[in-house]
Amino acid sequence: MVIRRLYKFCASHVVRNCSSLKCAQNIHGHNYEVEVFIETNRLDSANMALDFGLMQQEMQTFIDSFDHAHHFWDKESLEFQRFIENHCVRYVKCSFNLSAESYALMFLYYLTRILQKSVFSNNEGELKVSSVRVHETKNGYAESFLNDLENPHFKSLVHDHCVSFSQGIQ
Repeated sequence: MVIRRLYKFCASHVVRNCSSLKCAQNIHGHNYEVEVFIETNRLDSANMALDFGLMQQEMQTFIDSFDHAHHFWDKESLEFQRFIENHCVRYVKCSFNLSAESYALMFLYYLTRILQKSVFSNNEGELKVSSVRVHETKNGYAESFLNDLENPHFKSLVHDHCVSFSQGIQ
């Protein structure tokens, strides 16, 4: 059984090294949609996989941290990083290049940890975030699956400190 929850945020970024120069050389923004898919092996006492009200606060709070902020790669020039830090109250510094694929992996990583740390008391089954789908546009998305976190290439992109938030977000 799989259930889905949709979250939204708006943000700007630059995707360095991509083929499209418009994206690689310019700050631009998106209205992101993040779909979180949670899988269970049984229904709880209310015949639900999971009462999303239980997860709403922590997952929503984490995703809201990215809203109305500029996101930048920590490999940007120091001049660019300082400009953002000095002129934006809300920014997110990431240790990965800011593609939809990277966002999908990162959200999967952190939301998995949020779910693992949660305590449930309504006879819930084994719960896991089976995938996260990140839409940058209405036409395309990137989706990361739980087994991607075991892939050595993908695993190297996300870790406990791959994202840091400005004081304006914390």
